[in-house]
Amino acid sequence: MSPAPAAYPAHNALWIRDVSTTLEPSPTQKITLIVAGVYILVIGILWHVPVLNKIIYPFKLLTVGFHEMSHALMGVLTCATIHSIELDPDEGGATSMSGGIPWLTLPAGYLGSSFIGACLIACGFDTNASKVASLVVGVFWIFTLWWARRNLLTWGLILAMAGLIVLFWLVADSVVLRFFVLFIGVMSCLYCIWDIIDDTIARKVNSSDASAFARICGCCPSQVWGVIWLIVAFVFFIAGILVGLAAFKESTAQQKSDASHFLPAPGSSSAALDVSPNVFLMTSVALVLGVLGL
Repeated sequence: MSPAPAAYPAHNALWIRDVSTTLEPSPTQKITLIVAGVYILVIGILWHVPVLNKIIYPFKLLTVGFHEMSHALMGVLTCATIHSIELDPDEGGATSMSGGIPWLTLPAGYLGSSFIGACLIACGFDTNASKVASLVVGVFWIFTLWWARRNLLTWGLILAMAGLIVLFWLVADSVVLRFFVLFIGVMSCLYCIWDIIDDTIARKVNSSDASAFARICGCCPSQVWGVIWLIVAFVFFIAGILVGLAAFKESTAQQKSDASHFLPAPGSSSAALDVSPNVFLMTSVALVLGVLGL
């Protein structure tokens, strides 16, 4: 009697084929991936060119704000009392709290800002998802402003970013908002990765979260924790892209139609722009060059 055909290999092949189909970029998603690649290239150039690196300075501070906000939110979840959040002009920040669980609050800064960036990248694949992400981030910003009520830099930064979100919400049925959310997500993930490498792997900073975590843990030096957190940050980055590819398959036209019925901009039904894929790309390139130059 001949053996029965193996079912598992066929099942695995079918599963792999389904995953491949799910993650295959649609034409609109290909535009989004190209824009994200342009963001990475432009950020990388601006980051390392003297004088030009000042252009992305506000967005670096925003990522530092996400870092400190993540410390504070994890502190709240572990029953800590948050005393203050502060940002300083040297791209530094501090969250003062008492109580909580240091094993969780210390890594929450790097990993939390990376996770926020990954979520924003995923939402940047869809207009309505970008609207929801903007509202959620806005709620978190309100708490941050309360904790940072004595820090004028934090207030100025968050109010400026909130103003940009409102402005871009009103442009072209919120198409520009989608690419702005995507940019903030890419910026947050890249900054987090660079910060981990700079603070914990390339050089040892005694005042870093990794150094404090290593002292509490006592089993590994800060560089080891830096490598672990770096791997997690990379996983978040890739996961944000994959979730965006899997979850938001709507075409440009469908996204435009959906956006017109979900918290639409005033007058959008009569003043909306007809956005083709080429216009998508041109708008995004203009956004990264123009908005970064504010």
